[in-house]
Amino acid sequence: MSDPRTVLVTGGNRGIGLAIARAFAEAGDKVVVTHRSGEPPEGLDGVRCDVTDSASVDAAFTEAEEKLGGPVEILVANAGITKDGLLMRMSDEDWDEVLDTNLTGTFRCVRRASKGMIRLRRGRIILISSVVGLYGGPGQVNYSSSKAGLVGLARSVTRELGGRGITANVVAPGFIETDMTAALPEDTQKSYKAAIPAGRFATTDEVAGVVRFLASPEAAYVSGAVIPVDGGLGMGH
Repeated sequence: MSDPRTVLVTGGNRGIGLAIARAFAEAGDKVVVTHRSGEPPEGLDGVRCDVTDSASVDAAFTEAEEKLGGPVEILVANAGITKDGLLMRMSDEDWDEVLDTNLTGTFRCVRRASKGMIRLRRGRIILISSVVGLYGGPGQVNYSSSKAGLVGLARSVTRELGGRGITANVVAPGFIETDMTAALPEDTQKSYKAAIPAGRFATTDEVAGVVRFLASPEAAYVSGAVIPVDGGLGMGH
């Protein structure tokens, strides 16, 4: 068994983020999750963090580093929101809020994490995007733009920090079995599944497995990549 690594998962209190955090914890790594409100998930250490505020991000990392006993070696940037609406009716506020959380918020976390990783001369940065980031989605110009932006972020970080043992990759999940998709009407779920070659939604554990691979020693030479976990929905986008 290798030494436990230090992992921070943003937005790790539910859904995909929680599955990722639990997967690392079950593998024996030291894990902290960030959450905006409420209590951390059972059995996991948590710190409060508002990714739209640089001071909050800095404080959350400092607190996480104390809990972990050292710098963050693996950052999984998962925190994100949606404010869907048709282009012509979308307000500046709905655009700004989604971009500030999903893209700029991720930038703030990556910037803060990179300091410790540069000192360690190793690190894994994994950004959770979406099939919508490259495939597009009606009513989601803000969300899809924010998720597409993560690709440019990861690839630029790869060019800056690739020589220091640090990788940066993007995971782009498709439709996942979460509370959100479970709440969709049966007919809507059927039509979505019909468009997916795999014919089903993914489990959160299937996304977590890909994230764990990207964080593993076996993936040391994978950087700047976009890995779809979408059952073939986006294929090559």
